[in-house]
Amino acid sequence: MFDISKFRVVNDFPKPGIKFYDITTVMNDATAFQEAFNILLEHAKAMKPDVIVGLESRGFFFAPALALALGLPFVPVRKAGKLPYKTYRATYHLEYGDESIEMHVDAMKPGQRVLVFDDILATGGTASATVELLKNFSPSFIAVQFLMEIGALDGRKKLPKEVVDDVQCLLTV
Repeated sequence: MFDISKFRVVNDFPKPGIKFYDITTVMNDATAFQEAFNILLEHAKAMKPDVIVGLESRGFFFAPALALALGLPFVPVRKAGKLPYKTYRATYHLEYGDESIEMHVDAMKPGQRVLVFDDILATGGTASATVELLKNFSPSFIAVQFLMEIGALDGRKKLPKEVVDDVQCLLTV
């Protein structure tokens, strides 16, 4: 199991009462970064995806590398207004406000097997909104993968079970 001590915990960020798990400390430790990546890669291989979808912004640290290692395309899901072409949009609630995310309307082909990656599963809002975006492409399989899950926030329970085939987390706190 991956070691939780590799993460820095910052209290009251981005607002009072929020406990923020900082993954940059994992990436600052080359051994921990490689270990985490290797585990994520093995899990990703087992899912046999056709495309890797990464969520802005911290999902971008691992998702493109997973796509390259697997020889697959990478599709970014970005905050509203950041993509230059026509997009699908979904809005969701975070523990500290509302956000909207988008992906290009031509980012994927119908029927593909999709692996979605984000750094942390907290309330499940971002991942659920991403799954809503993916429904526009009628994927044959959707898996979501996270570096960490904050179990007390029950984000896993909020993911749409009718379309999410697999949820994997490197560790749960």
